[in-house]
Amino acid sequence: MTPLEKVEKLCSMGNITFEEAKAALDAANGDLLDAIIYLEKQDKIHAPSSGGYYSSEKAVDAHVVSYQAKDWKKEHHSGDKENPFLSLFKDAWDFFLKLLRKGNENSFEVLKGTEVKGSFPITALVLLMIFAFWVTIPLMVIGLFFGFRYRFVGADIKATTINDAMDSAADAAENLKKSMDK
Repeated sequence: MTPLEKVEKLCSMGNITFEEAKAALDAANGDLLDAIIYLEKQDKIHAPSSGGYYSSEKAVDAHVVSYQAKDWKKEHHSGDKENPFLSLFKDAWDFFLKLLRKGNENSFEVLKGTEVKGSFPITALVLLMIFAFWVTIPLMVIGLFFGFRYRFVGADIKATTINDAMDSAADAAENLKKSMDK
C-alpha cells in the first residue's frame, strides 16, 4: 500500500485532514495500525464500540462489517508472513546450492610422489562415496599400498587437518607395506 493510499484510508476512517493523517503516519513510521492508535489517543478517530473493524460508515448489517473486516485483513496482511514450510524449504535449497558450489570449486587430488595423477571436484567424490562406496573405498585403500596419496585443495580448504590425516593414512600404509616385506 502506498503512503497516499494509507493517508486516504486514515481520512476515510474519521473526520481528519490529509495533514493530520500524514502527521499520524509520520509519527508511526508509516505503520497504518500505529497511526490509527495514535489518532485514537488524540480523539480524532473513535474506537468502535464492538472492538472490531474501524469504519466511518455506520454498518447496520453484521455481514457488511464482517465482509469489510475480511477485505481489510486481505488488503493489509496478505504478504506479512511467509509459509513456514516454504521458508524452511527455501533455506534448505539455498544451503544445498551453496554446498554444491563449494564442492565444485574445491578439488580432491590423487598424487603419486609429487606428481598429480588425477583431480576432480569434491562433489564427485561425495557422489562416489554415497552411490558406489563398496568400490570407491577399497580402491582408495589399495591405492595407498601402491604409493598413491590423496589431498583436498581449493580456496575453501584452509585447515590442513584433513590433509594431515590423509598423509598419516598414507604413511601407515607405507609402514605396513614395509613391515610385510621383511
